[in-house]
Amino acid sequence: VLGFEIDAVNSVQFSNHTGYAHWKGQVLNAHELQELYEGLKLNSVNKYDYVLTGYTRDKSFLAMVVDIVRELKQQNSRLVYVCDPVMGDKWNGEGSMYVPEDLLPVYREKVVPVADIITPNQFEAELLSGRKIHSQEEALAVMDVLHAMGPDTVVITSSDLPSSRGSDYLIALGSQRMKRPDGTTVTERIRMEMRRVDAVFVGTGDLFAAMLLAWTHKHPDSLKVACEKTVSAMHHVLQRTIRCARAQAGEGQKPSPAQLELRMVQSKKDIEDPEIVVQATVL
Repeated sequence: VLGFEIDAVNSVQFSNHTGYAHWKGQVLNAHELQELYEGLKLNSVNKYDYVLTGYTRDKSFLAMVVDIVRELKQQNSRLVYVCDPVMGDKWNGEGSMYVPEDLLPVYREKVVPVADIITPNQFEAELLSGRKIHSQEEALAVMDVLHAMGPDTVVITSSDLPSSRGSDYLIALGSQRMKRPDGTTVTERIRMEMRRVDAVFVGTGDLFAAMLLAWTHKHPDSLKVACEKTVSAMHHVLQRTIRCARAQAGEGQKPSPAQLELRMVQSKKDIEDPEIVVQATVL
């Protein structure tokens, strides 16, 4: 939709996402991923400008991703690796992991150091940095820790930091290091306030990371513009989804996981050219 030719590998092959009461399927392991990649190499079609990774449940698979990214970067030094370090989230103020805990050291020690862009939520940023976030200043310090681990762009996609607009808003923060022609480094930091939607969606992190990849490609020198387009598109998708879900569920009824599936096809125009409804503040 945003102008990229895509090759996709499913890290899991599930009947449905895990927001449902039941699911069946398989988790791809390192050997199976390597076999797929070897097939690409044998046909010389392993030429990429970007790599994007998200939900993973197997630590050997994750380690193999790192090996593949390193090899791809050797043949294309300009390749950008975008990593959504999907590990867990906070509910009612308490954080918990929904992937095996042995993935954390792999993310921390192997994945983040080779990533160019990472998109953790607050809980994941705390896990990776080993620091808690209670204020905007602490969040900025955590992003500096993550920069020092490797990535030039860090976006904390959601947090429970207080908003001046009240409890109906979520805070997202971004930080991008850029080298000037004279060799010095400048860091752009932004803050965004997004209206909460009273529902549990699955796939929002995937959509956020994919759109951020596309918009940072189109606006490489402005994290502010890239994030405004990404978050505004997210707003349109989620608002459309909750309207449709509530209409299907009926008045006073809680929408089911099936009814809360993101309305992606219906939101094609909003993804391609989002009306900016969330503006970023430069810090």
